[in-house]
Amino acid sequence: MSGTRTPVLLVIFKRPDLTRRALAAIAAAKPSKLFIAADGPRHDDEAEKCRVTRETLAEFDFECEVVTNFSDCNLGCGVRVYSAIDWAFTQTDELIILEDDCLPNASFFRFCDELLEHYRDDERVMHISGDNFVGPESRTPYSYYFSKYTHGSGWATWKRAWRHFDPRMSRWPELRDAGIIEAWSDDPYERRYWTEVFDRVYPGSRDIWDYQWNFSCWSQYGLSVLPSVNLVVNDGFGEDATHTKSPIPWPPSAELGEIVHPPTVVRNVHADAVTFNSNFGGAEMKARDTPRARMRRKLEPVIAPLRPVKRMLRRVLSR
Repeated sequence: MSGTRTPVLLVIFKRPDLTRRALAAIAAAKPSKLFIAADGPRHDDEAEKCRVTRETLAEFDFECEVVTNFSDCNLGCGVRVYSAIDWAFTQTDELIILEDDCLPNASFFRFCDELLEHYRDDERVMHISGDNFVGPESRTPYSYYFSKYTHGSGWATWKRAWRHFDPRMSRWPELRDAGIIEAWSDDPYERRYWTEVFDRVYPGSRDIWDYQWNFSCWSQYGLSVLPSVNLVVNDGFGEDATHTKSPIPWPPSAELGEIVHPPTVVRNVHADAVTFNSNFGGAEMKARDTPRARMRRKLEPVIAPLRPVKRMLRRVLSR
């Protein structure tokens, strides 16, 4: 197999074993160029781990130019990722992006290469993911389907799409009031979920980047490409992880055969509904939403202004 045409960006931090594994997969793919971005330690105890992690690069002989961007200070796993992408896009127009805990198979690089070329000038498509969490329910006669979800455990995009990324989500209040959530979903539970998520993330977070990217794509009515089988495994869970300390069942990866393109660019609404129910807790939300819970939610606008009065009366009566 010839080498990967698209430059690859790997974002690393303080886990040398995971970084070494990711670098081995990238070396086997023979990218045309490799960008390595590293975050700095949060405290003195992490400085040695960061140093050792960066030194794993010397163990590999990449047959391409390797460009590094190592931060002396800790930027956070949100800022470090999107600042690394910003940096890489000053030197290329297309990019495959991995973090240290993402293990791609060989099909992933070929998939990204071909899809980046196929949709290079189609601004309806903004994101190419290596992730499939839906399984057989997403099966079609084609090698991938279109989604509203920008799964980011191994993905690719274009500079033309990334220019819309806004880490502060500055247009969220305006687009929320204009009905952006309603435009993307008919499910009231999903509408509530994403409204709460975007309200919480706005106006930005140093440890989150993927919600902002999902919002940026929605703001342009941009679609994602998701493969018919899973191409990347993310198993960076544990005490060293920033967000996920406990293991999460991750679908095994599978090799993708010859890529068969769908004839139309139409979102798979059914697969997206399955994704919300299984990956974003939609099924649990619906199971917990008893008639009593729905009544409390309806009364919340009336009850909320009375809570300060209630607390004040408690303080007075307790004297």
